[in-house]
Amino acid sequence: MRNTAPRAGLAAAILVTAGAVVAAQAAGQVDPATQIGPNPPLPAPRQYLFPPMHLAKVVGWKMDETPMVAKGLKIEALARGLQHPRSLYVLPNGDVLVVESKGPNVQPIRRPKDFVMGMIESWVTGGGDTGPSNRITLLRDENGDGKPETREVFLDHLSSPFGVALVGSDFYVANTDSIIRYRYADGDTKITSPGAPLTPLPGGPIDHHWTKSLVASPDGSLLYVGVGSNSNITENGMEAEKNRAAIWEVDRMSGRHRIFASGLRNPNGLTFEPTTKALWTVVNERDELGPNLVPDYMTSVKPGGFYGWPYSYYGQHVDPRVKPQRPDLVKAAIVPDYSLGSHVAPLGLAFNTGNALPPRYAGGAFVGEHGSWDRPDFNGYRVVFVPFANGKPSGKAEDVVTGFLNANGQARGRPVGVAFDKTGALLIADDVGNTVWRVSSAGQAAR
Repeated sequence: MRNTAPRAGLAAAILVTAGAVVAAQAAGQVDPATQIGPNPPLPAPRQYLFPPMHLAKVVGWKMDETPMVAKGLKIEALARGLQHPRSLYVLPNGDVLVVESKGPNVQPIRRPKDFVMGMIESWVTGGGDTGPSNRITLLRDENGDGKPETREVFLDHLSSPFGVALVGSDFYVANTDSIIRYRYADGDTKITSPGAPLTPLPGGPIDHHWTKSLVASPDGSLLYVGVGSNSNITENGMEAEKNRAAIWEVDRMSGRHRIFASGLRNPNGLTFEPTTKALWTVVNERDELGPNLVPDYMTSVKPGGFYGWPYSYYGQHVDPRVKPQRPDLVKAAIVPDYSLGSHVAPLGLAFNTGNALPPRYAGGAFVGEHGSWDRPDFNGYRVVFVPFANGKPSGKAEDVVTGFLNANGQARGRPVGVAFDKTGALLIADDVGNTVWRVSSAGQAAR
């Protein structure tokens, strides 16, 4: 076994130094609530030799613990003991598919900073990382009581999967490096036939943002895939960013594809807003410009639109680190619809089209915020609700599910994907707590 003690010591030393920087900056911290909404205040950027960090050590959930929910709601575990559940998909018959995934171990270490960042990512996403993953688990709750009678491995031996979509009898899986098509029949609890490649996706050898969100168009003719950047801000070179930081549009039969929109650093949670049928996404923006830059956001996606990365952020705010610049693209950069706050790391998005939750949640969007690591005070680590009217955000985001951090700032869980089950209850994939949570109305019995 390779001796990792010197590297661990280096990482610890850097983390201590980063902690001192964090403490020095805390007095100037901006209230993160002021950055939620359509016009967030943007402070002047800062640049660092090494970015400040504040890490939430993973401790997991005790059996008697659950997240906290807003008034009028209740929460319970739908399934525990999973291995990094990242995203959720509900089949037409009500079966819940849980995509369990570990990131690909392909990123080369090029600089000391890369090594330390890799150590950090492993630390803040670890916990219980001993069982099989890179698979899809099926949960079947036939009577709708929130307690699945069936739990089966639906599909196994995948390559860091994240997004899935069903169109007719065609079941698509977005692995980190390809979209694969499988045959599915209603009621199947397992897929055993081999899949057929539809189209390759940008994968290694770096694969910085490896999750590939997936959604089918309302008419089922096209697939949309989120492909994140291969760096924070092009430090791996522009060639490594080819066809990345973008949403692809893929013909689901032929696999032919084009860039639907670009300049989106890490787009996830792809979904269609139910009234306008516009494509929406949540986006993780860049780091290392300060604790309050750059706000992550949710936005409708315009065909052919450019959203700034890497040259600018939130419209025409130029990132001073990018050389050479592209004034032509900066001029064309689209301002996102709605800021979620800086470094909240949104990864899941779902619109509530049912009536099982209290009326105040009708028609709006639920967002899973995985949580920050690079600001003095934690931000995110929650599921929020954004009200919508006429296909657009219409009010302030409110916390719906919290408590993923304990009183000591340790991570019991971190929310990722969100979805709605056949009863209209909200499902949350918790990739650190290795649990799928189910949120329903407190006054409504499961059915």
